[in-house]
Amino acid sequence: MVNVYGAAARFYDALSGERVVYRAGRECGVALLGLRPGDTVLDLACGTGLNFALLVDAVGPAGAVIGLDRSREMLEMARRRVKSNGWTNVRLVEADAMTFDPMVVVKELPAARGSVDGVFSSYAMSVFTDWHPAWDRMRALLRPGGRACIVDMQSPVKIYRVFSPLARIAAAVGGADLKARPWTIIEREGVDVRSVAVRGGHIRVAAATIPPNPQPGLSLG
Repeated sequence: MVNVYGAAARFYDALSGERVVYRAGRECGVALLGLRPGDTVLDLACGTGLNFALLVDAVGPAGAVIGLDRSREMLEMARRRVKSNGWTNVRLVEADAMTFDPMVVVKELPAARGSVDGVFSSYAMSVFTDWHPAWDRMRALLRPGGRACIVDMQSPVKIYRVFSPLARIAAAVGGADLKARPWTIIEREGVDVRSVAVRGGHIRVAAATIPPNPQPGLSLG
């Protein structure tokens, strides 16, 4: 498979429809995630770091943001963003979201921390062949009672279906599956669930408190 995200890393922000469409989902997701100053959050498949400003603002200087992505080119753009903004509490991890060992993230956490307070993923799960392994790894890193949020895409609904061809083009360019519906795992496994649709239903956002997993599939050591 061609590494579309690596090849287009330099132009991703300009071509992604961020300002017109997708920024709204990020803003809504971070708000629903409910991070507090001092929290640590994992941004899974962070890309060029478009979530970082929102996440850094939410956790404050005492908190930490861990961005994980498998594309070295995208992470280089993210690194430039971090440097230009002077964010000293953002760490970057090069790893595949579907196969990474959660311990590679634990090593980047502040001292005496073995888990994160929140996990966040935007417009990434629908690109994965199977998003379930990525969710398992996110959940393994989350402290008991931590918060999780997934932001992703589907076809527009109701009167907004007229924009479906545009949505399909955007998804095809990025390799996303509009039928993946990864946010449903939050709705099924979480408590205090908040689920909303924006931009004519094209963007779905789900956030919730995630209780301890009674049958953990991954271990942190």
